[in-house]
Amino acid sequence: MQIMKKNVFYLLLLLSTQLGFSQNNLLWQGYFSYNEIKDVTESETAVFAASENALFSKNTTTSGIKTTNTIDGLSGQTISAVYHSVKFNKTIVGYENGLIIVINELDGSLLNVVDIISKQLPSDIKKINHFMEFDGIAYVSCDFGIVQFNLNTLQFGDTYFIGDNGAEIIVNQTTLFNGFIYAATNQGIRRASITNVNLIDFNQWTTIATGGWSSTTTFGTDLYAINNFGFIHRFNSVSNSFNGIIQLSQPALDLRATAGYLIVTTLNSIYIYNSQMALVRQINTGQIPESNVAFTCATIVGDTIFIGTKENGLIAASLSLASSFENITPIGPSRNNIFALQTTPNVLWAVYGDYSADYNPYPLNSYGVSKLNESGWLNIPYEKVFGAQSITRITINPSDENQVYASSFFSGLLKIENDEPKILYNQTNSGLESLTFVGPNYIDIRVNGTVFDKSGNLWVTTSRIKNGLKVLKTNGQWQSYAMDVILESAIDNNFGTIAIDKNGTKWLSTSGDGVIGFNESTSKFKKITTGPDAGNLPISNVRTVAVDARNQLWIGTTKGLRVLPNVGSFQLEDQMTANPIIILDDNLAQELLYEQFITDIAVDGANNKWIGTADSGLFLVSPNGQETKYHFTINNSPLPSNVINDIDINSTTGEVFIATAKGLVSFKGTATSANDDLSKAYVYPNPVRPEYQGTVKIAGLIDRANVKITDIGGNLVYETTSQGGTIEWDTTAFGKYKVASGVYMIFISAQDGVETKVKKVMIIR
Repeated sequence: MQIMKKNVFYLLLLLSTQLGFSQNNLLWQGYFSYNEIKDVTESETAVFAASENALFSKNTTTSGIKTTNTIDGLSGQTISAVYHSVKFNKTIVGYENGLIIVINELDGSLLNVVDIISKQLPSDIKKINHFMEFDGIAYVSCDFGIVQFNLNTLQFGDTYFIGDNGAEIIVNQTTLFNGFIYAATNQGIRRASITNVNLIDFNQWTTIATGGWSSTTTFGTDLYAINNFGFIHRFNSVSNSFNGIIQLSQPALDLRATAGYLIVTTLNSIYIYNSQMALVRQINTGQIPESNVAFTCATIVGDTIFIGTKENGLIAASLSLASSFENITPIGPSRNNIFALQTTPNVLWAVYGDYSADYNPYPLNSYGVSKLNESGWLNIPYEKVFGAQSITRITINPSDENQVYASSFFSGLLKIENDEPKILYNQTNSGLESLTFVGPNYIDIRVNGTVFDKSGNLWVTTSRIKNGLKVLKTNGQWQSYAMDVILESAIDNNFGTIAIDKNGTKWLSTSGDGVIGFNESTSKFKKITTGPDAGNLPISNVRTVAVDARNQLWIGTTKGLRVLPNVGSFQLEDQMTANPIIILDDNLAQELLYEQFITDIAVDGANNKWIGTADSGLFLVSPNGQETKYHFTINNSPLPSNVINDIDINSTTGEVFIATAKGLVSFKGTATSANDDLSKAYVYPNPVRPEYQGTVKIAGLIDRANVKITDIGGNLVYETTSQGGTIEWDTTAFGKYKVASGVYMIFISAQDGVETKVKKVMIIR
C-alpha cells in the first residue's frame, strides 16, 4: 500500500518520457547479463541480439560492440522479439507485455509505444512474437492477432483478429508470398491478400492448413512453414496446400531466411539449408565449448553464423570452418536475477540462489557466483563450487577481501579464497547440521545470513534446526548455540539477515519470532516480536535488520518497518520495544512504509536508509526517516524491476548497488563514509566542461566538515556542512543562478577549525 505522496521527491532528470531516460544520465549505471538470448536480427554489417531485457549489437566490419539497457531507456520487462529495419535504420524491440520500443540507430533516441499495452485485452495475450516488414509497414505478430505499425510515422494502423468469427488467436510469425500475407498460428496457417483494404474483416482470411504452426517464411521462390511437431513443409501453389518434406528431431524454435540460406533452430541443433534445400551445415550443442548449451535462435551475416543460446549468450561460428566458435557476448554477471550481493571499495560479489516468500528453496538452482572488480566480471560456474546449490548470501572478510563465504540454502557454506572455491562446509566437515525432520538420510543444510564480528569470527545462521546460530572462529573451530530456548519452534524457523552492533550483540531476523538478540558475553537471548508488550512489530516475519550510525536497529518485516531506538537497550531492558516511524502526509499522521514487504535495508555514509521492497521499488529516507528523499520505481528511473532483492553501498564512492529481479543497477549517491582527516579530499569532475550536466562532488571529507566555495575574487557562492564523506554542488550561487566560467576556491575545515584544506575547481561554460 502506497501512502507517501507529499514527501516523495521524484528526481526530474530521471522521469520517464516518451523518449525514455536521458542518454547522458550520469547518476545510474547498469550491470546487466546478456546471456539469455531471446531473439536476433541483422543488417548487412551488424548483428543485433536481444537478451532478457537488454540489447547488444556487433559491427562485423569494425568488431565494435554496443549495449543498450534500462540506463539508456529500455524497459526492464522481458523482451520477446527484435527486428532491425535496414531501410529506416531503426531497431524495434517487442516485449511479452506488448510494449514496443523503437530505437533510432542514427541518434540513439528511443520511443516507447504503448498502444498494445493499452488495448482492452487480457494482459497475458499481448506478447509480441515477430516483426515482418513490407512496404514501410511492420506486421506485428502477437498472441491475439496481427497489428500494423508504420515505420515512417511510428504510428499503429489496423489490428487483425483472424481467428474463427474474429476471435483472438496466437500468431507466431507472418511472411509475404506471391501477394498474400501468411500467418502461422496455433489454429492453422491463414492467409489474405496483402492489397485487401479490409483485412480487419476475419472473413477475408482463409485457412490453408489446420493444426498448430510455429513458423513460416519465404525463401527464394518458395514458401515454408513448420508445424508444432517440427515437420518442415513446403507450399504447393497449385494445390494451395503444404507438403511435409523434412521431419526434425525436435520442435523448431526459430525459422528465418537470410543471406541466401534457410536457418532452422531447435533446442539442440541449428540446420542451415541452401536454395535447393540441401543441408549445408548442422551445428549441435555438443560442438559448443560451453557446457549445457541450449539454442534459441540463429542468423547469418556474411560468412558468420550467430547463434543465440538460453544461458550462454551469443556464439559466432564460421559458415565454412566447422570447428570455429567464439562467444561474443558482452561480459556481465551470469544472470540478471541477482539475489544477494556485497561490495567493498574494490570489489563486488553476487549470487543467484533464491527462495520463495516462505523460504522454500525448491526448485534448487545451480548458478555459481560472480565477482566484479576493475578488471571486469569473473563468473565462477556451478561446476567449480562443489555442488553448492541455491547460494543466497555472499560475505566478504573485512580483514581480507580475498576470502569470501557463500551461503547455500541447501548445501552448507562455501569458502572462496583468491577467486578459487576451496571447501564446502557441510555436516561432514564442520559444525553445520542438516535439518532432520524429513528423515535421517536427507541432507539439507540451509545456511543464510552470515556476518563477521570485530574479532574476525564468522557468525552463521542455519534454518530449521535446533542449534540455528553458529560461529566459525578464527582458529577454525565451530561453536553452536541452541535456539530452541528462545524460538517458538526451531525446526519451523527460517533466518533472514544478521547484523552485529557496537556492543557485539547479534541481531537475527526470523520468519516466525521477529528479531532475536544474542550476546555471547552474557549468553542471553532476547526477542522483539508482535504485540505491544512483546516488541510491537507489525508481524513476526522479519526479513532484514540493519544497525545505523546512531546505534538504532532498523527492522524490515513483510508488513512494514520498525526501529529500535537504541541497541543498548539489549543490556538494559528485559523487553525491548520497536516503534514505527510516523510522518505527516497531507497533514495526516501516517506510518512510514505501512504494510510494505521490506526485503533489505542499507545504511549509507550520511546515515540515510536505502530500503528495498518486494514490489514497490526502492526508497531513500533521511537518517530519522521523516523525509523521503527518493522513491525509485520502473516508471521514474532505470530500475529494471520493482522487486528489490538486495542493496549494498560502496562506502568509498557512495555508489549504491541495487540487485533486482531483472538486473543489477547502481545509483551514484554522494553519501560516502567519512574519512579520519582531510588528506584525501578531492574534487570531481575537474574541470567542469560545458556538456556536463551533473553536480560537482567534493569527496574525501571528514564528518561535519565546513565547506565554503568562493569565486576568485572571494565572493561566497556556496556553503554547507558535510554529513559523511562527500558533498555536492550544483554550480549555482546558492541555488539562484549558474555561476560563470572561471576558477572557484573550495575552503574545507574541520568543525573545530584545527584541520583545513583548500581545493580549486575550474568551470567552463
